[in-house]
Amino acid sequence: MKIYTFMVAPNPTRLRVYLREKGIEIEEVAVNLGAGEQKSEAHLARNPFGNLPVLELDDGSHLTESLAIIELFEELHPDPPMIGTDPIERARVRSLERIIEMGVLAAIARIVHATNSPLGLPASPAIADEARSRLPLPLAVIDERIAEHPFVAGDRPTIADCTLFAALNFGQFFGVELDRQYARIARWFDAFRQRPSASG
Repeated sequence: MKIYTFMVAPNPTRLRVYLREKGIEIEEVAVNLGAGEQKSEAHLARNPFGNLPVLELDDGSHLTESLAIIELFEELHPDPPMIGTDPIERARVRSLERIIEMGVLAAIARIVHATNSPLGLPASPAIADEARSRLPLPLAVIDERIAEHPFVAGDRPTIADCTLFAALNFGQFFGVELDRQYARIARWFDAFRQRPSASG
């Protein structure tokens, strides 16, 4: 198997962090988004939407969508568990991950692409302002849920940490800084980015 990916892009980042946290080594093949390689015939054959990451299975078929790829690896490699160990814990972790993906990652991505798009999209202050207006509630919810825990969902890393790191890292790289009023998230981010899984 191998992963088609690109550094900094948030969905490949959350998958990369997840795989490192799990201790799974897999070949990575870079698809240069800045150069438009995601629009090439070869990549569109792997994913008609042109998105990343893409997992190429041993039979030559492809699996798209980072969360689906994570779920596959979680079933293939259940230890250490990064979604949960029982139905309630898994539901809570998935709930937190969705709040982060839809509320934080999506908003930060819209701000980036409306202000300083690495894909060359036109600036749109109105879209950026609308996305900024959506950030406070999910950030406040996650800040409260983290509380004094070392990780988003408690005492060990989960897929929620992978997605939150990917979101904040993407924003920081393109000038969308975390508001430090969310002190628990800020403390978490400062600590999590020191982990080996978050480096490089």
